[in-house]
Formats: sequence, structure tokens, C-alpha cells
Amino acid sequence: MYERKDLKKPRIGIYSMGLKTYWAQFPGLKERLIEYGEFIAGRVEAFGAEVYYYGLVDCEQEGKKAGEYFNEIHADLILAHSATYVTSASILPIHQICSAPSVVLNLQPTARINYQKTTTGEWLAHCGACPVPELSNAFNRAGIKFRVVNGLLGLNHTPEISMTDEITAERPEARRAWKKIEEWILAAKVKCNLQGARFGFLGNTYSGMLDMYSDFTMFQAQTGAHLQILEMCDLDRHLQSVTGQEITEKRKEIKEFFIISEDAAADPLAQKPADAQLEWSAKVAVAQEKLVKEFDLDALTYYYHGAPGNYYEDIQGGFIVGHSLLTAKGIPCAGEGDLKTCLAMKICDILGLGGSFCEIVTVDYDDNTILLGHDGPFHLEIAKGKPILRGMGLYHGKQGTGVSVEAKVRTGAITNLGCTQTIDGRLKFIISEAESTDGEIMTIGNTQTPVRFKKDPDFYMDEWFAESPTHHFAMSIGHQGSLYEKVADLLEVQSVTLG
Repeated sequence: MYERKDLKKPRIGIYSMGLKTYWAQFPGLKERLIEYGEFIAGRVEAFGAEVYYYGLVDCEQEGKKAGEYFNEIHADLILAHSATYVTSASILPIHQICSAPSVVLNLQPTARINYQKTTTGEWLAHCGACPVPELSNAFNRAGIKFRVVNGLLGLNHTPEISMTDEITAERPEARRAWKKIEEWILAAKVKCNLQGARFGFLGNTYSGMLDMYSDFTMFQAQTGAHLQILEMCDLDRHLQSVTGQEITEKRKEIKEFFIISEDAAADPLAQKPADAQLEWSAKVAVAQEKLVKEFDLDALTYYYHGAPGNYYEDIQGGFIVGHSLLTAKGIPCAGEGDLKTCLAMKICDILGLGGSFCEIVTVDYDDNTILLGHDGPFHLEIAKGKPILRGMGLYHGKQGTGVSVEAKVRTGAITNLGCTQTIDGRLKFIISEAESTDGEIMTIGNTQTPVRFKKDPDFYMDEWFAESPTHHFAMSIGHQGSLYEKVADLLEVQSVTLG
């Protein structure tokens, strides 16, 4: 019924810099530097970006034209290739005219010049670092943020004009530089996909969770995303239109995605789901997808505390299965009305890294791990095996009963991305790299993942609590600390990475 939305590709503007005077003095240099620039453009395109290579900027007039060009293509990020020396007066106009964030690429074509044979023209093809301090000074005095990637260009061939070996693709300095460049591209992908993204807010925030409360205007101002306030009657309207055939198809999908618990769990509240519970969860899941489609949502946060025996209480009792399915399809769903963690989940999902809704469950001091998870939606794409569905006799701390998901994130490197709010109303990211283990979890119908941090649990929690976090966060796969730092940079959000 609902296909995963296509993500927008970031628009990356690229230019190479040089000094116009050189071209007549050193034949072949201009063409050589353009070839380097085209190589960079090809590598960046392979990262899934729309690439717009302007060519050489070698004088003030070209700088003005390039700035206007990058505005015309609505660049999300500009990569400024420091190909050889250039005057800062040629470059500054680009970034004064186009306000897109930019990264200077100081990528030297060779690891070592041929000292015995090198001519001035040859040296100029390798002196990209020379203008970077001048550019840094000019940018700083103009109030323009300055970023740089240093390293090797990473060619897999040597140009005929060259007097040295330029095959550096396997050098660590090239690999490191291109990893950073890829991260900047991915960070731009996050920013451009958040711009105009539609976050649904269904119901309200869990009463008394002060860390959950967010200023909706603040959220849009800092992310560029739209917030669509939804009512339970919006969902109920779709629920009334669900057909028997749609329920049958949804139950097939549920059977594909999940293991239906047959065993008797340790907790008498978490047992085999009744057929009526599965039927209701499937019906609600169909309505949830219709709601997402009607409002063109990219993410959803929700909570509804219905009065005992109220019809809307019954509806929210069927939320978890459908919201887990939506999360797997690129519509992250965060419970308890946690908009900030929904943002963190969406960032993880845009990057293809999951983003499962978590909080502290308990500490295992014998295993030196912290169990992290929640009673709610789970990102199925990063699960270790198939998640289990259990019928819940009650939702602890909440109203109603229904079907819940029991699962863990697959074993290996993970990164938690927390999103909190500071005293001045600004968003703040808290980033933690760690390792998920295949340790034991409880059979209580909740998502749980044992996680071993770089420090023992008490020292880690000392650091984490000191950052005034929201008590929820998103768990993603891989060690992604440097990537999330770049996302924070482009979003102009404060971030801290815990050791």
C-alpha cells in the first residue's frame, strides 16, 4: 500500500581554483588541474549526489560567476578544490554570493614530488596547500564558516604530463580524505532531506515528561522541517475505511516481518498474541499507512493516553506493529510524543543506518553492558534476526493492551544519536559510539540491546547525564561519530561526542 519514499540527492557544487596568470606561463597546467577537478566530480557522483562542476575559478570575475551559478543550481554543499595557488580575492565572492556550506579540498596529487626533475610548472600542480591559510584568513574576516579536508587526491593513474608517481588511491592519506568527503556528502543529504520534510505529531506528549516537550516553531526554525499536528479522529477516519482484503494483506506482511510468539514468556503479561489482537493490529497498521499517505509524512511522533474503555484507547493499543512497519519503510515513528528523538531517528534513517527508539533499560555490571531499548516501534532493518511479536496484558505506565515487539539490534558497532534541547532553546546532539553484544535479554515484549561502551557503565552514565540528555535516543549501526558531527555542523546544531 505504501512504498518507501525516494530520498532527494544532495546537489553538490564543485570548482577548482587557480591563478589566471599561470596558464600562459606554464602550458598544460590548466588542463591538468581541470582533469583533477573532473576526477573529484566523478568520485563525488559515485556517492549518490547530483554533481555540478563549474570548472576553474582563476580571477575575481570568475568568482562572481561561480557564486551565481551555484545559487542557480541551489547547491546544498560546495566543494572547493584547492588545485594550486589562487588569490583569496578570486574565491571569496563565490561564498559571499552563495551561502551554501562549503568545504575546501586540499588534495595533493602525489605523496612526494620528484625533487631532481620538478620544474616550477610541475610544482604548481602540487601546491594546493599554499593558498589555504590565505583563504582561511579571508573567510574568517568575512564571517564565513571554514572547513577543510587535507590528504591525497587518490588517483589510480599518473597523468602523462606528470614527473612523479600520482597513483595514491590505496594510500591511507587518500582513503582518510575521501571518507571525510563522503561524510560531508552524506551530511548534505541529511540537510536537504530534512528541508521541507513533514513530521506528523499525533496526539500529545506523555504527561510530565518535561524533557519531551518541544517548541514546534523552534523545531521548524532549526531543521527546516514542517510539523503537521494530527488528531486521533484523523486516524479513525481511515480506520473506518479499512477493508477485509487490506487486513488480510497486512497480516501476510506482518507474518513476513515478524515471528509470532508461540512460547510462554517469563512475564505473564507477555504471551502469545491472540488472533483478535493480531487482526486489530493489522487493521490499525493499514489505517496508519493511509494516514501517512494522506498527509505525505516523512516521520511521525505520537502518544495518546485514552481513558479506560475509551475507543481511542483501543486504537492506540494497536499502534506498535504498524509503526514498526512504517519505521522500516523510511517513516520513523517515535513514541511518547518525543519529537526530538524522532528527528534523530529520521537522520539515522536518511543515512541508511537504522535509528531505533531507545532508553536505558538496566545495567548488567557482570557483563559490563547497559541494556538499551523501549516498549514500542523498532527499526526492523537493523534487527538481529526476525523480531518477535508478543501479546501484552498491559502497556506498563500507559493505558490499554495489544501487541508489542521484542527484538535486539544486530551485534557489532553501533552509534547512539541523542537529541536534546538546551536552556536557550537550541537543539543539541549527543553522540556515543559503542558495541552491541549478543547478550541475554528479557522476554517481556520490549526491544532490548545489550551495549558495551568504551568506558564502564558508571563512567559512561556520568558523562551522558552531565549533558542533560533527553531520556530517549536513536540507535544506529556502525561507528558514525564523525558523520553525525558533520550533520550537526551543516544543521548548525551543537554536538558533543562522548568517549
